[in-house]
Amino acid sequence: MIEPRTLKGFRDFLPQQAKKRQYVIKILTKVFESYGFEPLETPVLEYEDILSGKYGEEGDKLMYRFTDNGDRSVAMRYDQTVPLARVVAQHQNSLVFPFKRYQIQNVWRAENTQKGRFREFIQCDIDTVGSQNELADAEILSLVAKAYSALGFSNFSIIINDRKIFAGFDTTAITIIDKLKKIGEEAVIKELKNIGVSQEQFNSVKNAQVPESLGKIQSLAYELGVDKKILQFDPTLARGLDYYTGLIFEVVCDDYPVGSLCGGGRYDKLIGMFSSQDIPAVGCAFGFDRTIEAMDALSLFPRGIYTTNVLVTVFSKDLMQDSVRLCAELREKNINAEMYLDLPAKMEKQLKYAHKKEIPYVILLGSDEIQNKTVTLKNMQTGEQKTISQEELTPELFI
Repeated sequence: MIEPRTLKGFRDFLPQQAKKRQYVIKILTKVFESYGFEPLETPVLEYEDILSGKYGEEGDKLMYRFTDNGDRSVAMRYDQTVPLARVVAQHQNSLVFPFKRYQIQNVWRAENTQKGRFREFIQCDIDTVGSQNELADAEILSLVAKAYSALGFSNFSIIINDRKIFAGFDTTAITIIDKLKKIGEEAVIKELKNIGVSQEQFNSVKNAQVPESLGKIQSLAYELGVDKKILQFDPTLARGLDYYTGLIFEVVCDDYPVGSLCGGGRYDKLIGMFSSQDIPAVGCAFGFDRTIEAMDALSLFPRGIYTTNVLVTVFSKDLMQDSVRLCAELREKNINAEMYLDLPAKMEKQLKYAHKKEIPYVILLGSDEIQNKTVTLKNMQTGEQKTISQEELTPELFI
């Protein structure tokens, strides 16, 4: 017998958790599309040279890469920004610019697994490609604020900075400064000194004022409805990825302080790696799993997230055909309905089934109801029952 098991860092999602994930995707997609962003999908595998060298030394170490059966060097999607850059360079004659896209797909990283970090996980990205205007940056910040508000978050902040503040610092120094909140100022200064960066140089970053270009983005974001209390400037925010050129930001939640929930920024040089010209871009990636964990911890999910609106019971095999017919009629009305299948079964067992699946309503369809063309509708949350005609069963009844 083969032992059932999953690889470390890889997960199954049973229905209750999968429904939460779909709930978040549905809300995020609605917000994305309300701003005019359109969906994009890219392959799991890319040629290795497309991905390597784009994420810094640590990113290259964490990338899943191998030689396929055709003796090609390939790598699994590490993020969605580099594949986007490849798509824009490869298909730019078919795209409408500014190109505003969202992408919700899995990525793979050989992480040391810990709370909130996995080796396979979903990323939700939004990016605007082809505009250098500060309005594009501000719109991303506005969308992010709206998305987290729509998910139910109230006590969150968007920490912003400008990567230009780190002019003169190499990528190693920037990566060290990026660890400030994790390891503390004393440890950061020590590591910087080890690579020849003085405390005075670090202090010049720590005490920097809001750059003019970032101030313009802030002002535009306020005009787009972002609460001034949400946007917070932090000159030490670095974000470790190599490709950022301007605005950088992260979303944090004071009620769930385990790291950023979302992060992104402007990257005007990355797409030029695949094209004869630089194409400006700005965007972000939502930390999907961490956002769900935060929503669980803060009880932000609705009490019942269900896929089935109503369970149609079967009193006996003789009455099964009537239950089948009613189920079909409900589905024709766009009401998600299912019928208890494991027959014969006592009514108590059927009600318990509905309770365990968190189905909000149960239809009792006995011989009296069939004769009178009625149903007895039971609300599983309140326990209340009422008898109504079958014609009264409309989608509005189950909202």
